[in-house]
Formats: sequence, C-alpha cells, structure tokens
Amino acid sequence: MNNHLKKFCVFLVVAAMIATLAAGCGKNKNTVDTNTKDKGTKTEDKNSTPRNETLYFNGQQWGAINDWNPLSSNSNNAMGVGQKDSARTLIYETLYMYNMLDGKLYPLLADGDPVWNDAHTTLTVKINKDAKWSDGTAVTADDVAYTFDVNVKYETAAGLDYKGYIESIKAQDPSTVVITAKLNSSGQAINPLKVLEYLPKMYVLQKAYIQKVEARNNNDATKIKTDKMEDLVASGPYKPYIANDQKVVFQRDDNYWGKAASMWGKLPVPKYIGHNIFKDNASGDTAFKAGEVDVSQQFISDVQSMMSGGKISTYLPELPYYVAATMPTAFYNLEKPGLDQVAVRKAIALAVDYDQIIKSAMSGYSPSFKDVPRSLMNPSDAEQKLVDQSALKSVQWAGNDVEGAKKLLDDAGIKDTDNDGIREYKGQKLSFKAECPQGWSDWNASLEIVAAAGKKIGIDIQTYFPDANTFYDDLSNQHFDIAMWSPSAAGISNPWTRAYGLLSSSYNSMKTQMIGNFGGFSDKRADELLSLIPHETDQAKLKSEYTELSKIYLTQVPSFSLMYRPELFYTVNETVWTNYPQKGLKSDKGVEIPPYDLTDGYGIAGLYSIKLVSGK
Repeated sequence: MNNHLKKFCVFLVVAAMIATLAAGCGKNKNTVDTNTKDKGTKTEDKNSTPRNETLYFNGQQWGAINDWNPLSSNSNNAMGVGQKDSARTLIYETLYMYNMLDGKLYPLLADGDPVWNDAHTTLTVKINKDAKWSDGTAVTADDVAYTFDVNVKYETAAGLDYKGYIESIKAQDPSTVVITAKLNSSGQAINPLKVLEYLPKMYVLQKAYIQKVEARNNNDATKIKTDKMEDLVASGPYKPYIANDQKVVFQRDDNYWGKAASMWGKLPVPKYIGHNIFKDNASGDTAFKAGEVDVSQQFISDVQSMMSGGKISTYLPELPYYVAATMPTAFYNLEKPGLDQVAVRKAIALAVDYDQIIKSAMSGYSPSFKDVPRSLMNPSDAEQKLVDQSALKSVQWAGNDVEGAKKLLDDAGIKDTDNDGIREYKGQKLSFKAECPQGWSDWNASLEIVAAAGKKIGIDIQTYFPDANTFYDDLSNQHFDIAMWSPSAAGISNPWTRAYGLLSSSYNSMKTQMIGNFGGFSDKRADELLSLIPHETDQAKLKSEYTELSKIYLTQVPSFSLMYRPELFYTVNETVWTNYPQKGLKSDKGVEIPPYDLTDGYGIAGLYSIKLVSGK
C-alpha cells in the first residue's frame, strides 16, 4: 500500500509535495555539502554510520531522490519530505503536529494553540521563540507568511490548493502569524477546516533562503520548482548526510532548537536516520528479519510468524496489529444501467464476504465491520465520537448476507427472467467489470471476493486488472463500472475531507479528476451537510450532521468500503533499539504516541523515547 499511496500522490500532484535535503558523501555523485559544523565526527567513511547510532527504515523511500525542494511536485524524496495530513518532519518542520489517536494538534514551530477570532475568519498562531533555523537564525512569522506567498506566486500544488481557502498569511509581529480565510458571500470562511489543515501539513521555509533560490533562478517558476536545494536551510532535527541510489541517510543536527525546554527538552536519540533503497518488499523483509532494518513500513503478510522470535513487534500486541485509519473502497459508476439502481448497489455490498477479505487479503490487519460498524468514519476514537452508531444500525451491514441481497433485488423486480443465472434490469443483463491496478495483490484479491459475491446473487462481475496508468485513466475519466480506491485517511480536516471525497457533487462538473466521488453521485442534502460541517463548532450538532451524512451514504450506497487499513504499516525489530512507540506508550509530555513510524506528525515523539538494547 505504500507504493499505492506514492503513485497516488505523484498522480495527483497535490498535497504530498516532496522535498529533500541531501548531504554528502564524497564518493557518490548525488551527494551534497551539508555545511555541517561537526565535521570532526568519528565516522570517517560517510558511506557507513555506526549501527548503534543509526535507526534504519524500509518502506518509506523507493528509488533515488530528485531534490530537496518542498516547492517541487516530483522530488521522489518520501523519507525527507512529505507534506501530508501528518507531515514528515525529520528535516523540514510544520507549525503543528497532528495526532490521529486524539485528533489534536500539538505545537512544533508554534507556541500554544491556534486561536480563531469569534467569526472564525482569522486564525492567529504564535511562533515558539526558541525555534531556530539550521543556520542559527530565528524562525519568524515573516518566514511563515513568505512561505505561503511563494507557494501561491509560483503556483505550487499546495499554493493552488490553499489559495482557494486562504486569503493571506501575514506577520503581525516577529512571533505572531495571522491567517485570514477567504470568505463566501455570507461573510463566512469558505472552509475553516482547510485553513486549519494548513497548520500540520505545510512546511515553514526560511524567507532568506527562498529568496536566495529565487535570485539564482531569476524568479523563474519552473526553475525554482526544480531547484535541487542541496544547500538548504531547515529547522528540523536532522540534515542530509548521504543520498544516492543505494541509500538515504540523515545526520542529527546537535544544535537543533528542539532541545530547548519549551519543546522536547533534549535531542532525538539516533544520531543517524538510515534507509537503504530496496528493490521490492521481499528484499526489504529479508533485511528487516535479519535486524538490518529497525522500523518497517512495508506490508508484511502473516507478520505474526515473524513475531514468534520475540524481537519483532507491531503497534498493537495482537490482531489487527496495526491501527486502521483509511478505508479502501469500491466506487460504482452511477451512470451505468443497473448501477444507477440503489437496490443493485446495495445488494452487491450486502453479499460481499468482508471477513474473507480481511482474513486473506489483509492477513487480518483490520477490524471487522462487526467490530467497527460502517459509516463515513475510520475506526479511530476521535472519529467514532463524531457519529451515532445506534442511529445508523438499521442501514449498516457486515457482509456475506446473500439471502438479504437476493431479497433486495427480488423486491425491486430485478430478476433472472431467462434462467441463465444472471439477473436483468430493463432487459439488460447485470454484467460489470471490477478493476484496480495489476499487481496490487491485496486489492486484486479483494475484488475477486467482490466478484464471487456477485455470482452468488445473480450479478456477473468480472475482475479487470490493467496496468496502473490505464487504471488511473479509467478512474479519473469515469471509464469504469466498479473501481477500487482509497479516500482520505486521518487528519485534522477529516472526516470531512473523506466525506467530501465520497459524496460531494462538486466533482461532477470535472471531466477528469483523481480526488473523489468518481462515480458521479449527487444528493442535495448531502451537499448541504458538507457545506455546513466545516462551520460547525457545536459538537452535538456536528455529530448529528455526520450521522445524517453517513445515513445518506449507507442508504444510497454510491460506494462501499472493503476493509479498514493503517495509514502506515509500522513493524519494529528490537535487535538494536527498543522502547518503540506501541499502544499506551506516552511521550515525556504525557501524550500517547501514534503509530506514525517515528517520522510523521506527533509520531516523531518516538525518536526521543527509544533506547539501545545494549544500553550504551
């Protein structure tokens, strides 16, 4: 799934902008001078770092990086740069960190909570006065403001995304940022959730450094967005050290501002963060089992067999082992005869054996739909609090209800009239293709189970697994019958963003899009609720609106989720390091650390808690 997500981000050219910081190793052509102050390190050979000072990863970085540029949309630098709902902050930093376990934002470069004005049209953020850039200068409100302006000016993916919701970001004084929302005709923020989403997602860049990049590229947008930024200035705890087609290694900045009492109060434990470039999951798994990798973000089939030796563990001590945050989904094309009928859509969804999908395609790494009844919410406590499950009970289903599906079709008059085993609707046989990219074995297996369900209820569903580019074209242009894709996962703007992607009719005027509502669903009340929710501050009303929206979704079934799934797979090997974040482990600040691989959002707190097994 890590590969799926990577391809998705590249295709969208949206939020997951990748920038990287690389620094150098003399023997490698892709290396960079880091301007490091501690050239007296005991590591003479920069191609090698001490094992007891290096935390190794896999599943994050696939292939050599292109650049270290947060303004770029094609850096292929997932280990160093990932501006997503919970941004990866090893090198660049955001104002806040998101924690999916409690749905809260925690200050990083910021100081204290963000504060809305009474009208919810401006958001004020204070900057931590201890925050410094790697060149020793202070992070200021002016840096925050200039970062936004540059993204808009040069039309980066983020700039294009946020300029529709944010009017301006200004420095009120050196440590105070005021974010002003764009307003609708009623004087309300168009979408305050999109304003809030900016805080844990967008890296803050140093104004002086970006101006240097602009100058050397003559303010040419294309050149600026493809500048490698190998001489970067950033604020994070690590800086580039090695970057080539074999590995990526970051070195800790021992002058990192975060050791101030106002932040972490100490440095992260590993001096180096390493990631070898593996050709596939199998080679990564081999290194992981051998203890050469400490933290794995790869999908590992039957992970429990690896855990028997006592060295390898997951975030949860038993099934489902991982914390689910996203919901891979089967989208119907509602323009196809037959699929334009609710009875057909819901009958297929009722008949699918989800327990089999979870057991065989997901190795059990998902709660069942009996454990977490379906709605628009992922299984996290933060999202489940936003829906009234008891009010949805009459429209929910857990699957494998073949007789219920048959009755639904019979009652709708959709029957097999020629006794060939396939039902007809308006004289046409119900025959469809269900597709996802070839080689995505877990997804392929899931759709085979959907096809088997169709056969049981008299609907012919053939699986179709084209190459990824063909699938993207089919999905984005509505050239499909049934297609599998994942909506948005966890984040400060979720579950709204997910609900919008599943139900908003705003997508229906777009001929080509890879964002959501691929099947063309339209419902006036759903659109009204989607416009109301971002403005709602009363939790009871919010819960009522999400419950009503979920009821529309489960009643009209424009799509249906096939499983729950973790946002990141997180498996650790305690051969060298121990005391990893696992369920219940809290940071020094008393906050439970989420399973974000010690790199994303509040998950980075885990870098301050791990210990060497040897104790040295």
